[in-house]
Amino acid sequence: MLLMTIDSAPVQADSTLGIHVDGAILIDADSGKILYEENADTPLGIASMSKMMTEYILFEAIEEGKISWDQEYSVTDYTYAVSQDRRLSNVPLRRDGTYTILELYEALAIYSANAATIAIAETIAGTETEFLKLMDEKAKELGLKDYKFVNSTGLNNEYLHGMHPQGTGEKDENVMPAKSVARLAFHLMKDYPEVLETTKINSKVFRKGTSDAIKMDNWNFMLPGFVYEYEGVDGLKTGTTDFAGHCFTGTAMRGDKRVIAVVMKAVDANGKGSYKARFDATRALFDYGFSQFSEQELLPAGYQFKDQKTLDVRKGKEKTVSIEVKEPIRAMIKSSEKDLYEPQLVLDEKYVKDGAIEAPVKKGTVIGHVNVVKKEGEDYGFIDSKDLGMDIVVTEDVEKAGWFSLTMSAIGDFFVGIWDGATGFIKGLFD
Repeated sequence: MLLMTIDSAPVQADSTLGIHVDGAILIDADSGKILYEENADTPLGIASMSKMMTEYILFEAIEEGKISWDQEYSVTDYTYAVSQDRRLSNVPLRRDGTYTILELYEALAIYSANAATIAIAETIAGTETEFLKLMDEKAKELGLKDYKFVNSTGLNNEYLHGMHPQGTGEKDENVMPAKSVARLAFHLMKDYPEVLETTKINSKVFRKGTSDAIKMDNWNFMLPGFVYEYEGVDGLKTGTTDFAGHCFTGTAMRGDKRVIAVVMKAVDANGKGSYKARFDATRALFDYGFSQFSEQELLPAGYQFKDQKTLDVRKGKEKTVSIEVKEPIRAMIKSSEKDLYEPQLVLDEKYVKDGAIEAPVKKGTVIGHVNVVKKEGEDYGFIDSKDLGMDIVVTEDVEKAGWFSLTMSAIGDFFVGIWDGATGFIKGLFD
């Protein structure tokens, strides 16, 4: 986070919820159902919300054994210079010091420490320049759109003391639409829910018991005990720069319902950006989600589409195989609108070609997914309907037919083709 305030900004028009933002979105954290969006497809500055991508890549590197939490990092000229910049959110790093990855991660997640973030990037990829390649690759893999990463922190490059990543401009800054920010947060929490164990910490001392000890108060002032406390909030990432304004990706849980909200360049009614403006906008989104929506089962496990209960099988002992919804499909929707939704079958073209799948086929093979759409009225769809328990699977094994059966089938198809051609020719003579 960059410690600056926004003196003035144009007043955005009141939205449906009465918030003043350049972009916003609210989603169901479980299903990815989009509950509300406002200018969510326009690329905007994301500031330190960028650090969610660094967190994702860090967790993945830990999971794959490429680095470890107790691994030590030795401070470089780059991270030392950034860490000493008191204009920025930082924990001080000694020039000759070493720090564990866990220490650096906690500084990133709780205090939005910029030098600590760069240190993690250097540990994983060698340099921040190389780390940018990992950020781009992961963004593509997660299906993010219209993004640009120029560093791992979200700072404007002008604050990186002339050591910004190669190939980026000296005043460049990260951008992404609210919808892509929500998608990143959604996958971070789905794949690495343990991130919330750290983001929910409202205060911790870095290097406790040493002369370098510094209290890290979480910049998320909606956490318990803070001025804008909101019941159920336990994450996720704030962001502030002159370019991006006051941004926030927040998540809250009440009962068994969890939502994710993203607000970008939030201002008050007078057009002034502030911490309060972004948390007020987030509160409005949270209130809307929890008061207007409830989780509903839209399709049960085993559901079969009336018009497509089976798939044709090529080269199989059986000519068809049954398909069905793998698991119950649930989503947060307005309680009064359950009957307005209908399922749509989407077949995966990698497996299903010309309406058929080729044997052998294993029971449980995922051959598509379900889209749930509203029959009438406004519907925002899902942030990502794939790999989220909305799978369509085959219900049984189908073995590949033997050589003799395949040969006879081919011969039969040959003569059927001749017969169809002949009857068509004869029919044509008398038409």
